[in-house]
Amino acid sequence: MKSTAQMLELIGRWAERGWLRELDRAFAIFLVERAPDANPLLILAAALASHQLGRGHVCLDLEATLADSRFALSLPPEGDSAKDVPELPSVLLEGFDLDAWRAVLNDPRLVGDGPGETPLVLSGRRLYLRRYWQYEREVRAGIDQRLQQGDALRAALPAAQLRQALDALFPKKAGAPADWQKLACALVAGNAFGIVTGGPGTGKTTTVVKLLALLQSLALGEGGRPLRIRLAAPTGKAAARLNESIAGAVQRLDLTGLPDGEAVRREIPTEVTTLHRLLGSRPDSRQFRHHAGNPLALELLVVDEASMVDLEMMASLLAALPPRARLILLGDKDQLASVEAGAVLGELCSRAREGHYRPATRDWLEAVTGESIDATLLDTSGSELDQAVAMLRHSHRFSADSGIGQLAEAVNAGDIPALRQVWKAQHEDLARIAVDAQETRSLRDLVIDGGRGGDLFGPVGYAHYLRVVSGSRPADNADQAALDTWARKVLEAHGQFQLLCALRRGPWGVEGLNVLIGDLLQREGLIPSANGWFAGRPVLVTRNDYGLGLMNGDIGITLALPQPADDGSVRWVARVAFPAGDGTDAIRWILPSRLQAVETVFAMTVHKSQGSEFTHAALLLPDSLNPILTRELVYTGITRARKWFTLASAGRGWQVLEAATERRVQRASGLLELS
Repeated sequence: MKSTAQMLELIGRWAERGWLRELDRAFAIFLVERAPDANPLLILAAALASHQLGRGHVCLDLEATLADSRFALSLPPEGDSAKDVPELPSVLLEGFDLDAWRAVLNDPRLVGDGPGETPLVLSGRRLYLRRYWQYEREVRAGIDQRLQQGDALRAALPAAQLRQALDALFPKKAGAPADWQKLACALVAGNAFGIVTGGPGTGKTTTVVKLLALLQSLALGEGGRPLRIRLAAPTGKAAARLNESIAGAVQRLDLTGLPDGEAVRREIPTEVTTLHRLLGSRPDSRQFRHHAGNPLALELLVVDEASMVDLEMMASLLAALPPRARLILLGDKDQLASVEAGAVLGELCSRAREGHYRPATRDWLEAVTGESIDATLLDTSGSELDQAVAMLRHSHRFSADSGIGQLAEAVNAGDIPALRQVWKAQHEDLARIAVDAQETRSLRDLVIDGGRGGDLFGPVGYAHYLRVVSGSRPADNADQAALDTWARKVLEAHGQFQLLCALRRGPWGVEGLNVLIGDLLQREGLIPSANGWFAGRPVLVTRNDYGLGLMNGDIGITLALPQPADDGSVRWVARVAFPAGDGTDAIRWILPSRLQAVETVFAMTVHKSQGSEFTHAALLLPDSLNPILTRELVYTGITRARKWFTLASAGRGWQVLEAATERRVQRASGLLELS
């Protein structure tokens, strides 16, 4: 076995290759300074546990690492071809089993098994950094505390009044299948913690708006006061999108069947904020102004796009809620999880498709909704959590013959034969193209005109919005209203198309593609330059800027505005137009010099696209498999498309698609095993 010094040297070589982070190396050094005679395999486990956080895992699964230790490191997809490849953990752990490795970790100076001060915690087969062990327990305790209120809440709900209100909000359609929006509304109304999950177009926003109307109607009954409700989302982009959709849904809501329907409408909030702003983020700090000692002033919190909420944020959110406040999570359980550690929504909804409703839950739901629940969704041993999760099962966006819908379903199911069949059917809303790094004609056709002679009656590319930039520019003496109208047209046109990528680096990552696409557009005469603040440059905000009111994920377009000169002439100066993001159609004009954290976004990672939709979305897959390529990433990319989807593949892209479809995100966590 290696000495501790040799282990640190090996960890350093891994970090130099990018297999570990420098942060992981520093953590290993810190532990050795604290316990110089610690077992080298304990130091190895600690470095790997630290590294898992950067890969989205909450902990190191010792058993999985023993089965295949390569997945504990960030190895290149094709392996490392250098001659002096450092030995892998599998060599160091040869002959070890789980019990033997757990015995090595029995060092009370560094590893505990519960509350304490040790930097590491060992729980069963999982090794945690203490902070994340604590987060996991806080999240589960906060959820369980609310689940325990369910029986009392349902008992307090007036059944007849509840049934009447639900029937008014969800009129029965003769011969229609079970209305899962109605069932979800009732299920969540009867719990202090609830989740509504479903794919694109299944009506999550509609359901929650009707749920809020239901709860406010019950609260206002017999002279009561309205509930204090807040709406939030993880990113500014997601918040802005929910702001727009919920405002429209509230206005369209038919409340004639509810007592004082217009009073109810006035009490349904339409303002959506980010979680960071809701909690009161502090610059350069992980702490928030709202916490257990200074809770939020609300009685119900709704969080949209909850798949993007990581474990640490969920722990902070639950800590800041008053003990009796309700929490409702909305999201697609099959989308990509957060970039940070933890896949909270995915884990909590892992049994949603099968239901696992107890007979008592079924009886109560059928009594208050009049809907029937299929017997296949029943489970006498269903957990308390199962009774608070509702899955919407019918997409209103994609029809039964929609190629996008069928492709997303095949990928989500990991069904390769079905995936191949979808492509063979040659759906009008699907296309496949091959791209080449040397011969860029196919990529040029895709990004400029959508690959198929794009216009508003077919798949569109970037030429559409760039022609709006140049062709709709107001006169030199245009007033602010005309300039705002122009910006709105440009932003709307830009949302027609987006190229999505799996990677950031490499020839098929966003960094290289943004340069390549900029050059292609310049050669076509669609942009004046591929550098600097040129007219038409789309930029993505990469960090929240509360001073400017911009959030991570916001997209703006650089435009030239007229500015009178001293000699009476007019010069055009660059400004970046952003949607106001408050549900209105207002425009914010920002000086480029004030934007400190933005990047050009002709190409965008799938992760950054979450919370967005585009008329035509194209997903470009690289020529070789990469650890980041999974079923969830492909599914998320496909479902960003509203009308058309194009799969662009480099090299062996078709095999990469199938290989990625067969790989699921497996994030190490013990959240569901806690109680």
